[in-house]
Amino acid sequence: MSTCATLSLELSEPLAATAATASTWLLVEQAGPWGAKALVESHLDTAVGAALEAAAAGSGVRVALVRSPGRHADARPDARHQVVVAHTVPGRSWVRRWSVADPAELLGLDFAALGAGVHGGLGVEHDGGPIALVCTNGRRDRCCALLGRPLAAELAASGLGEVWEVTHLGGHRFSPTMLVLPFGYAYGRLSGAAAKEVLASTAAGHTVPEFSRGRSCWERPGQAAEHAVRLAVGETSAEALTVRQAAVDGGWSVEVRHVDGRGWRVPVSEGVSEPPRPESCGKAAGLPSRMVAGPVERL
Repeated sequence: MSTCATLSLELSEPLAATAATASTWLLVEQAGPWGAKALVESHLDTAVGAALEAAAAGSGVRVALVRSPGRHADARPDARHQVVVAHTVPGRSWVRRWSVADPAELLGLDFAALGAGVHGGLGVEHDGGPIALVCTNGRRDRCCALLGRPLAAELAASGLGEVWEVTHLGGHRFSPTMLVLPFGYAYGRLSGAAAKEVLASTAAGHTVPEFSRGRSCWERPGQAAEHAVRLAVGETSAEALTVRQAAVDGGWSVEVRHVDGRGWRVPVSEGVSEPPRPESCGKAAGLPSRMVAGPVERL
């Protein structure tokens, strides 16, 4: 039986500009099984999960549950929950962490400030290596479990960074998918070797465009333009580029700036991927949106 990931690969659907959009990620450790809507379908209190989702809406913060790689029997929650908050805008990225006895404590956070990149001294600064988030939630899509869980286990054994299973990164058909902090680049269709290359590159301050779905702090047109510039000039430094997009007739005009002063303008339009294919296993075939960038014009 074909899966959504198999079809997407066979049809050569582009990875670029498919990352979920969030300037800030709030990750809450929650052991045990997850449902398709994990914030309200796990051992996390349902009311707390719903309230966290509501508090984050429109703030630029994306809330997700994480757990250690491995077997996940119907275990009860641990005494404390690790919490990681990461802001991913280039030049202003940071990662903070602490633990709570009750995730309800997180409802007191200033979500608007976190989305804007202001942490207010929360917790302590993360001083370790890259943090890898591998989507493994089979209740959302079987590809994430079948392909994501083995990858998470392999990366955890590699010692190249801190590895968590995460509830949802979007883009099931690009499984196995991974988002890496502190920069917030999402990646897809990763083999074990490719994922290890991504972690090693992240530790050195670089991204790997070949497997990149985009930097999550940018909206999809910005992701597309940044990716186009990286390919055009061979730039891999994670913090080198910033983008600014403006809507124009027929799409967007995106200005991409390098820290060394160079700049480019990239037109981006929205198209669809043909022929029809399911965006997730079990769903009807459709025409997924895709961003079309170029040509890259030097400013």
